[in-house]
Amino acid sequence: MLKVNVRGENIEVTSAIREYVEKKIAKLDKYLDQNVSATAHVNLKTYPDKTAKVEVTIPLPYLVLRAEETSADMYGSIDLVTDKLIRQIRKHKTKVNRKSREKGFDYVDFATDENDENEEKQIEIVRTKNIAVKPMDSEEAVLQMEMLGHNFFIYKDADTNDINIVYRRRDGKYGLININEA
Repeated sequence: MLKVNVRGENIEVTSAIREYVEKKIAKLDKYLDQNVSATAHVNLKTYPDKTAKVEVTIPLPYLVLRAEETSADMYGSIDLVTDKLIRQIRKHKTKVNRKSREKGFDYVDFATDENDENEEKQIEIVRTKNIAVKPMDSEEAVLQMEMLGHNFFIYKDADTNDINIVYRRRDGKYGLININEA
């Protein structure tokens, strides 16, 4: 049984919104085994630019389902988040079922559906690039990334000779990942 906990930030959670969220999240029940008891934590946020963000987190015994979606319509965001969660459940269930056939697992906490295995997406690498990693500092790497119009850039730190990655965060600022050899 899936319980729903709805919270609002910068928005009053009306009974209409609460009922809509509960109705949509209740659709996930058919994918969960009857023995699973969980609480779906739903966060609704609105921003000054009239966008609405919906975050849903569902902690399960062996998996945490989490999805978020931002759009101009609160109800649209709720629909999109629900679809994301269903895809996550199906993907995990297919993976668990495949492992159980291969390795003989006993425990599967999702209800079965014959169509789910057909919906699994195969990972397909469609392009490969070779890059020359040049020594530079993080500021130069950010400039290179901006010139290329990419969201990340891989480079070799001139001081430490470690491979690093700079990336653009959603808030417009930059992040740095240091990759150290084990």
